[in-house]
Amino acid sequence: MPDQLYIDLINQMKKYHPSDDFSMIEKAYQIAKNAHVEQVRKSGEPYIIHPLSVAKILAELELDKESIVAGILHDVVEDTSYTTAEIAKEFNEEIALLVDGVTKLTQISYTTDKEEIQAENYRKMFLAMAKDIRVILIKLADRLHNMRTLKYMTPEKQKEKARETLNIYAPLAHRLGISKIKVELEDLCLRYLEEEAYYKLVHSIAQRRDERTNNVEKIVAKLKEELEAVGIEATVEGRPKHFFSIYKKMVNQNKDLDQIYDLYAVRAVVNTVKDCYGVLGIIHELYKPIPGRFKDYIAMPKPNMYQSLHTSLLGPEGYPFEIQIRTMDMHRTAEYGIAAHWKYKEGKLSAQESTERNAEQKLNWLKQILEWQRDMSDNKEFMDALKSDLDVYQEQVYAFTPTGDIVNLPAGSTPIDFAYHIHSAVGNKMVGARVNGKIVTFDYEVKTGDRIEVITSQNSRGPSRDWLKIVKSSQARSKINQWYKKEFKEENISKGKELIEKYAKQKGLNLSLLLKPEWMKLVQSKYGFKDWSAVCAAVGHGGLKEGQIVNRLHEEYRKTIKEDIKDEDLLKEIVDHPSKNQTKKSKSGIVVKGIEDLAVRFSKCCSPVPGDEIVGFITRGRGVSIHRTDCDNMIHLNEIERHRMIDAEWGGNVKNSGDMVYRADIQIYGSDRGGLLFDVSKVLTEEDIKVKALNARSLNKERSVFNLSLEIKGVDQLNKLIKKLQMVSGVDDIVRTNN
Repeated sequence: MPDQLYIDLINQMKKYHPSDDFSMIEKAYQIAKNAHVEQVRKSGEPYIIHPLSVAKILAELELDKESIVAGILHDVVEDTSYTTAEIAKEFNEEIALLVDGVTKLTQISYTTDKEEIQAENYRKMFLAMAKDIRVILIKLADRLHNMRTLKYMTPEKQKEKARETLNIYAPLAHRLGISKIKVELEDLCLRYLEEEAYYKLVHSIAQRRDERTNNVEKIVAKLKEELEAVGIEATVEGRPKHFFSIYKKMVNQNKDLDQIYDLYAVRAVVNTVKDCYGVLGIIHELYKPIPGRFKDYIAMPKPNMYQSLHTSLLGPEGYPFEIQIRTMDMHRTAEYGIAAHWKYKEGKLSAQESTERNAEQKLNWLKQILEWQRDMSDNKEFMDALKSDLDVYQEQVYAFTPTGDIVNLPAGSTPIDFAYHIHSAVGNKMVGARVNGKIVTFDYEVKTGDRIEVITSQNSRGPSRDWLKIVKSSQARSKINQWYKKEFKEENISKGKELIEKYAKQKGLNLSLLLKPEWMKLVQSKYGFKDWSAVCAAVGHGGLKEGQIVNRLHEEYRKTIKEDIKDEDLLKEIVDHPSKNQTKKSKSGIVVKGIEDLAVRFSKCCSPVPGDEIVGFITRGRGVSIHRTDCDNMIHLNEIERHRMIDAEWGGNVKNSGDMVYRADIQIYGSDRGGLLFDVSKVLTEEDIKVKALNARSLNKERSVFNLSLEIKGVDQLNKLIKKLQMVSGVDDIVRTNN
């Protein structure tokens, strides 16, 4: 089977590749086949089937030889003993870099909920794309084949991969204009994420397929006949819309299947733009257009450079249908997107010919993302901008400059968004705007067809921070933030330094020991800054948290000096240098790491009592504090502080002593009835429990809560008390609390 798949790959390449020399492909196949010889997939098939299938998907996109070879080899560095250097030696540096880029992308996990880590993953991905966009094309092909074979995974893994694909890879394919991959990925995701809805939709559409297909065939035949009569050459065909698109419309617009206009569509591909509008006129003569359903994406392309005429009409028997009209070049761009940049044409790469300008336009989006990488040190800001920009279903509006140029903006945009889309200098000097000749407010919502004139002034003080609340586009928000960072750089640097120093002091860290040039450079590199002043400025304006910086520096400090602080070392420090607040001898009865009667403090945050599971925390200058093991402060300790935790237990003399008393805090939840507090107090008196503090309040008309601070001899006495209180009429629940 692998050999047949390889033959299919070569046959696919022969359809578009001008060269008959496929020796490099053959060599890659043999290397991958031998490298993966002992590996099998979850399906039980030889592993080599996967890289060959990835290569075939890339060949269907008509990519160059280097991409195909990298597709075949994309897993050898990750899963076998082969190295990137060996690939460079066997082939060339270009292929080695492609394989290395895909390998690094494979190591990135997008399932973490931590925004900091997630943002770093995205940054790495876009940097890999910037080096060579083919890296992400290979990764998209890899993900598509994995999704096609997802049925062999566990249900949990299926949902995890489908969710990741729907959130990351399908939007990327859309943003790069690769409809061929985007559509299939979305349908596969729907199958695993909404299985019941997917199969119900498949069944419903299948029931009506014959009827719908007959209608579409009639429309296609009639349109072909009319186009031949007027001499317009065209390829006309009918096709069903993909399931995910139908499902999203049903959910978002709360419609039944019968209310969706474009279950089936007709596509006409012609030679020239003039012919596109000719076909539009003819189809509007043949069938009645549905009002408000015409879109001209030729005059106003989508952000991913998609172009077509779309119109919905009422066909035979009153069935609604959609038609898309485009040229062959537009069709190629719609199907292959950025991948068309590497298509072979007349013996040469199209990237080397006159399509350079179009390729540049398609790469503008990636350039914008890379600008955000540099300008946005705040990971939340970066993530928000990215999510907004990757939104596949975000509505767009089209406005015009005074000279008639088209500006594409997200729905809900303002004149401020328009100004920053023109140029950052225009936005920064903006003092007002005219829409269709009339002065409008800054928060005016731009509508399709608006003609906008931005009013600027050299005396402008720059953008207002209030603009950040009303702008819609990520580009405008980024540029405004960038202006403020630059304008108040010195002030931000000074403030950032103060915040870093203050945080280090709070953590008891000597900042002068941490600020070594090599560690500072690591921090700069991690967050993409040129110098330390830029790091401080980012902290000063709130783009970075001072804790991120200090913790990273301290981490390097610990690595370098091989700091492996032992509990015994810390204890020795406390015993040899007791603080002025400590007594040399204590009656606590706590055993800390084998040392009895060490001076300790009982923490007020969780109030441990004899019988509780406890842990010690070695404080700076205040001895050892004792906490319950379920104390929130211990559970949420950061990595820097966690090494100061130390084993502790109650000594035998404490367990057997009845003299000492300890504080315990409980909450009693019950009905809001009269006399409940009296009944609770009665139990406390019977058990001879002293109450140090009591607070009662109503949660609503039916429920109340009591907070009690008690003196307890141990956990056994506390448990006995809680059991008795639970028997009081109206008491629903009792919990032990942390302060």
